[in-house]
Amino acid sequence: MKQRHLVIAAGGTGGHMFPAQALAEEMLAKGWRVTLSTDARGARYAGGFPEAVTIRQVASATFARGGVVAKVLVPLRILGGVLTASLRFLTDRPDVVAGFGGYPSIPAIASAWVLRVPRMLHEQNGVLGRVNQIFAARVNKVACGTWPTILPKGVTGENIGNPVRGQILEKAGHPYPEINGEGPVRLLAFGGSQGARVISDVVPDAVARLPESLRARLEMIHQARPEDAERVRACYDKAGVDAEIQPFFGNMAELMAGAHLVICRSGASSVADLSVIGRPAILIPLAAATGDHQTANARGLVDADAAMVVQETALDPASLSEQIMTILLTPGVGKRMSENARAQGKPDAAKRLGALVETLAGD
Repeated sequence: MKQRHLVIAAGGTGGHMFPAQALAEEMLAKGWRVTLSTDARGARYAGGFPEAVTIRQVASATFARGGVVAKVLVPLRILGGVLTASLRFLTDRPDVVAGFGGYPSIPAIASAWVLRVPRMLHEQNGVLGRVNQIFAARVNKVACGTWPTILPKGVTGENIGNPVRGQILEKAGHPYPEINGEGPVRLLAFGGSQGARVISDVVPDAVARLPESLRARLEMIHQARPEDAERVRACYDKAGVDAEIQPFFGNMAELMAGAHLVICRSGASSVADLSVIGRPAILIPLAAATGDHQTANARGLVDADAAMVVQETALDPASLSEQIMTILLTPGVGKRMSENARAQGKPDAAKRLGALVETLAGD
């Protein structure tokens, strides 16, 4: 029997690549052959994909970067990528193409549409990204990671959830660490590739305003850009806070599972990770996010009393410090929020998405 073939088309950010990686892991376990179609930038973000995944680069581009000449060349680069992907599909036709958004996903999804290959989209956010908006009416299925998702008129979506990576699943439902009168209190702060600066601008000052009795017990894990690391470290040192500061943490699942509170952006993958592991959070939506989709992403956890949300324009150290104290020092609040977050989680999202792939393939 011929081995079935899935092509995953995804762009070069964690928001697109993490759920794409989770689907790749699921389909490999089902015995499928998996190919990742992305551009050169996306390939740099593909280090976490299993070795069995074939990575194929195609030309793509975005209107969001470069000067006038670069923008003029965007359609030509995308067309070149579509032609390359189409030729590959003619010689190695996939059974299904799954797009996760981002400009690098255009060539594979467009080629699947032209060649009538079964195709689907997975939208991670509560508002469709630009590329997924273009193709939403041209695919067989639209799977939604955040519910409800704002969809174009005439398009229906399926509430699948956002698939999470294997390392997150291993910590699914990990017991919330007890906060007692003497033990350490662990606080995790990260901002992702697009938002670490505002976290570094405000969180250290907010932590410095906490009562000395709490600061003495605090174990701070803070993701900071290299250019911000020294001033962040200086602030924690002055406050007498034990802090580990890195530009990237490869063991995020372990850190999140060990945390009593997480402060982060409300990117779709972060929200999914928080809900699957089950951790209280203070969410700071990225103000520049297209369609304010990070606010939409946060809504489910906030409505479930699993998270607080602070808009970037309202973020200041004093009020953030008060919110941290409310969660960490009010008896039972952190544990209750943890349980509420877990109730929102969909640890089976990758399996549900994999089942949708198999349905499209005719199984």
